Amino acid sequence: MEDKKIIIIGGGPAGLAAAIEANNAGIAPDDILILERDRELGGILNQCIHAGFGLHMFGEELTGPEYAGRFIDIVKERNIGYLCDAMVLSVSPEREVAFVSPTEGFCRVRAGAIVLAMGCRERTRGALNIAGSRPAGIYSAGTAQRYVNIDGYLPGKRVVILGSGDIGLIMARRMTLEGAKVLRVCELMPYSGGLPRNIAQCLDDFDIPLYLSHTVVGIHGKERLEGVTVAKVGDDRRPIPGTEEYIECDTLLLSVGLLPENELTREAGIVIDRITGGAQVDETMQTSIPGIFACGNVLHVHDLVDFVTKEAYRAGASAAAYVAGGAAPVGETLTTEGRNGVRYVMPQKLNAQGNLTTETTLFFRVDNIYRDRAIVLSVDGREIFRRKKRFLEPGQMESFALTEDAIAAIRSGKTVTVALD
Repeated sequence: MEDKKIIIIGGGPAGLAAAIEANNAGIAPDDILILERDRELGGILNQCIHAGFGLHMFGEELTGPEYAGRFIDIVKERNIGYLCDAMVLSVSPEREVAFVSPTEGFCRVRAGAIVLAMGCRERTRGALNIAGSRPAGIYSAGTAQRYVNIDGYLPGKRVVILGSGDIGLIMARRMTLEGAKVLRVCELMPYSGGLPRNIAQCLDDFDIPLYLSHTVVGIHGKERLEGVTVAKVGDDRRPIPGTEEYIECDTLLLSVGLLPENELTREAGIVIDRITGGAQVDETMQTSIPGIFACGNVLHVHDLVDFVTKEAYRAGASAAAYVAGGAAPVGETLTTEGRNGVRYVMPQKLNAQGNLTTETTLFFRVDNIYRDRAIVLSVDGREIFRRKKRFLEPGQMESFALTEDAIAAIRSGKTVTVALD
């Protein structure tokens, strides 16, 4: 296969948007190649048949397939190159991509720039260390979603869900609509990891109880799941003796967090952020290796696909600029960090003399539920601006764009801090 100017790994919402924006920036359609390991473009959105997508991007409510379809149509109309059923095996620091596919066999292709858009994956039971046997009936929430929405199978009739992430909340409603009885949703933390609207629409509207500070401590059954033991946990997140309760069920869905799909990123030698689990990037979405960019859930886990798209637009445009002009000269690189309730800030690097504009956006998440706090941006300890916020929670990503004052301060600073006051 011929070398390409831009190779995009992942054909989900991030990869599609990055490809379209790279084309908008002047890269010819046949100089772009999207590699997607699934049988068709669209990524995880193909199985997300619920509404709620596109409110920020299009100002209307779409299902996941409808949202993805708008980008797939553009890719196909413009004849932007893509290859499905293509499994990427490696990415080198020299921007060489190795992959296999049924039609092309084994290929090595060199790119002028690479955009990583592999998305994320779910944590499995193996990461939880729950005591018990390994019977049938235990699924990640995303796997159950695919069985129900794409394959047409109902995994079970009496369901317990562990974890209150958005996929788990949505599957609580979906299983109920398909005739199953969702007995309860258990959450280890004292707060939900999902969006407030999903708690209201998926649990409250269907009278499904949410047990905060609870977890599953035992799994029962040999061939098929027969029940689980649930216990309350203390402030140390350890089960409290004497609070155990046995619940008869045939299905346990796990919605216990998402992890960026970053094996290729690590193997390429790209610096990984210890908190997000994704690559460290600058304001152009460029990683620690020049010419390799990252965006979407492979970078940090989002709660809204609209923000994934905006991030991917930036990565696609930056990759096109890199191909056109090579490595742009930049000044000193500043580090962003979160303090006093802010878990992380993305991007992790800012180029003082680089591409900062009032459209440059910082994203962050808090580590707990906070009320009536101020979000404070400081450069080298000097407060630049603050914004009041009535309510912040870990399940909802926060963001703000840099002001002219902030950009001016960054140009002569060394550290940018986002904190709560």
